[in-house]
Amino acid sequence: MEELREKALKLIEQYIKNENLKKHLLASEALMRALARKFNENEEIWGIAGLVHDIDWELTKETPEKHSLIGVEILEKEGFPMEIVNAVKVHNHIHNLEPKTLLEKALYSCEEMTGLIVAVALVMPNKKLSEVTVERIMDKFKEKSFAKGVNREIIKKCEELLGIKVEELAEICLKAMQEISDKLGL
Repeated sequence: MEELREKALKLIEQYIKNENLKKHLLASEALMRALARKFNENEEIWGIAGLVHDIDWELTKETPEKHSLIGVEILEKEGFPMEIVNAVKVHNHIHNLEPKTLLEKALYSCEEMTGLIVAVALVMPNKKLSEVTVERIMDKFKEKSFAKGVNREIIKKCEELLGIKVEELAEICLKAMQEISDKLGL
C-alpha cells in the first residue's frame, strides 16, 4: 500500500501546481484516514482516496462538469483500486451520482470541511490550527457569508450518510488536520 501512496504523490506532483490545493489534498487524506479509523475501515485506501480526489482540479477548473471524470481516467490508467476510483468519481456532486459505499459517502460529504477549517484558521490571530476550536468552526459554519465556496449542504449530508453530526465531523477533521499542521503550514 505504501507504493500506492508514493504513486499518488508522484501524480500530485505531475498534475497539481497550486500549493494550497496540495495542502487541501493532504488535509483530505488526514481526514479520510481519521474517518476510516472511526468506522474500522481500511485507513490506507481511505487516505489515498482523500489524497487523489482532486487530481484533475487544475485540468478541469474551467469545466467543472468534467471534474472527477478526468481524474477517474488518470487513476484507472495508473491502476488504482476501483473503490478509490469510484469514490473520486462520486465526490463531485455536480454529477448527481449517489454515493453507495461508506468510502464514497465519506469522501462525498466530508472533504469540504477541510476548506472551512483552513478558512477559520486563517482568521485566527496567529493563523494556526492550534487556535481553532470546534465551537469556532460551528459558528463559522452557520455564517453563510464566511468561506462561501464551502458547500454546507453537502457537509450536512454526513448526518444521513454516515450517521455523524456536523459537529463531530468538525472535531474529527480538526484533530486530523492539527496532527499534520506542519505540512499544512497552519
